[in-house]
Amino acid sequence: MCKNPDGKQIKVGILGATGTVGQRFITLLAKHPWFTIHVLGASSRSAGKSYTQAVIWKQTMPIPSVVRDMIVHECYPEHFAECAIIFSGLDADAAGEIESAFRSADLAIFSNAKNYRRDPSVPLIVPLVNDSHLSIIPQQQALQNPPLKKGFIVTNANCATTGYVIPLRALERAFGPIESCLVTTMQAISGAGYPGVPSLDIIDNVVPHIGGEEEKIEWETLKILGGIADGDDGMKTFDMHARHPLRVSASCNRVPVIDGHMMCVSVRFQQRPPPSPQQVREALVAYTPEAQSIGCPSVPVHAIFVHEEPDRPQPRLDRYYQDGAGVSVGRVRQCPVLDIKFVVLANNVSIGAATSSIINAELAVLKGVVKVE
Repeated sequence: MCKNPDGKQIKVGILGATGTVGQRFITLLAKHPWFTIHVLGASSRSAGKSYTQAVIWKQTMPIPSVVRDMIVHECYPEHFAECAIIFSGLDADAAGEIESAFRSADLAIFSNAKNYRRDPSVPLIVPLVNDSHLSIIPQQQALQNPPLKKGFIVTNANCATTGYVIPLRALERAFGPIESCLVTTMQAISGAGYPGVPSLDIIDNVVPHIGGEEEKIEWETLKILGGIADGDDGMKTFDMHARHPLRVSASCNRVPVIDGHMMCVSVRFQQRPPPSPQQVREALVAYTPEAQSIGCPSVPVHAIFVHEEPDRPQPRLDRYYQDGAGVSVGRVRQCPVLDIKFVVLANNVSIGAATSSIINAELAVLKGVVKVE
């Protein structure tokens, strides 16, 4: 088995291990070259049971043997003290207090929950976009009482936000600031968790509302694509793309697809004249995030795969390409209202959830943010 750069296997724990995201964490971490699953955490209903007894398994592969007989614990820090990294797949209703307690216990938390995304000292990281935001973690640690040596929280973004900011970052890197963006989402039912949307609401139907989703996409985009600035008080702050204001308008829809969020995106560039569709295609293909160049093992070969076919990407055909760790883009063409429009597909339970957290942790190990003893 390939070891991490320090030559050690890294013990990790999973919070919310019986849920949809927790199950995805397990399928990915069971075969990870650096991380080894050491503790599973879930609610009091599951605590004391073997994982097989506690879980309603909904993945397409069998429960990995490494966790089948593992006893599930309640989500208390003392059960996870030997772990260098904690992955949180907790629902937002439970995540806030639990993740705070784990951080206070000097544990490193990589969270899929929304609770701390707006915290001014917590990085909101899409690993193929803005891993430089890990640099705010020392400030987060210093602000805790008492200050922390190893504990912190890193969040990944909303599953729909994650998918479309990857091509936006590629375009801003190649052509400079984007002024305006319109995004319309067609979001899979797995994004609502299990058991999800009632069948009578989603079969033969599209629901043109997902509570709080549009606001999250519009706000998160600015934090992710923006930089970190030094304030007058010496504190670092997220600049929310303020140096080049970006307007985002999102419309979100729930559609009868199991996995795979699709987004129709139109953008206007500050640069005049704007790039041509062919220049945009070339920039998307050429995009290489730092996570690729420094050797994160879970990073896809293609951060962005560009389809030439006029009817791709499609969720059923493309959501599992590269194990769902990258995004697929197609139909790049001129927009008669803005400048360029295209379609993005992202696997919402992979790069939109567990995979992002895992690559964030890999980045933190390689950058020395996680201390491996």
